[in-house]
Amino acid sequence: MSSPTRRGRARAATESDIRRTARKLLVGQGPEAVTLRAIARELGITAPALYRYYESRDDLLENLRLDVCTDLAAEIAEDIAELKDEGLLQLFQICKGFRRWALTHTKEFTLVFASPTGATGTATGSALRRLDEPFGKIFLAAAGHVLAQHDLVMPPNDVVPPELRDDLTAFQQDLLTVLKESGREIPPEKLDLGLTYLMITFWARLYGHVTLEVFGNYPIPVSKPDVLFEAMLTDLARDVGLYSD
Repeated sequence: MSSPTRRGRARAATESDIRRTARKLLVGQGPEAVTLRAIARELGITAPALYRYYESRDDLLENLRLDVCTDLAAEIAEDIAELKDEGLLQLFQICKGFRRWALTHTKEFTLVFASPTGATGTATGSALRRLDEPFGKIFLAAAGHVLAQHDLVMPPNDVVPPELRDDLTAFQQDLLTVLKESGREIPPEKLDLGLTYLMITFWARLYGHVTLEVFGNYPIPVSKPDVLFEAMLTDLARDVGLYSD
C-alpha cells in the first residue's frame, strides 16, 4: 500500500482542524454555533475554502455527529469491557453510561440525540435509528446477549398496533442483520414483532427519561435523580421479566 501523498496528508490535517474547530464550537456554544463562517474565522481562512472539504454545513454536521457517536461508543465500550460474559449487566451499564455521557456532554447530546429530524439534513434523534453505527451496535449486541440468555416476557404479536407492523417488520430485518454482524445472532423466529416492539418501547423509555433529565424538564422538582433513574431501570427489567420482587 502506497503512503499518503503530501497533498493527501495536508488535506487530512485540514479536515482534522475543521472538525476539531467545529467540535469546539459545538461544545462551547451548541449546534447553532457550528457554521462554516464561524469555523473559517477560527481557522483564518475564507468560508468558500471549506467547500473543498465539505459540500455544505449539513455535510460537516453529519461528519461531526459521526465523530461524537464514535467517541460515545468508545466510552461505553470501556465501561463494559470487564462485563463481557454478563449480557444483562452490560445492557444496564450501557443505559447508565448513556445517561452519564448525556449529562456531561449536553451540547453533543443535543446534536446527536435531540435535533429534530432533518435539522442537519440527516435523520438524527436515536441511537437505534442508525443501527450500523458504533453506539447502536454496542446497545444491540448487549440486547442480543440478553435475548440469548433469558426468556423475556414478550407482548404477543396481536397486541402490536396494526398500523405499526410494516415499520416494525422493516426494523426487524435490520435488527437481525446487525445482531448477526455483532456475533449475537438469534433465530429469526425468536425476534418476532412482539419482541421488536418491546425493544423499541424499551429504548423510547430510556431515551425519554434521559432527555427529560438533560433539559431539566421533569414535571416535578426531583432532588435525587439518580434514585429515579435506577427505579426506572428496575421497572424496565421487571416489565420484560428480567427482575421480580
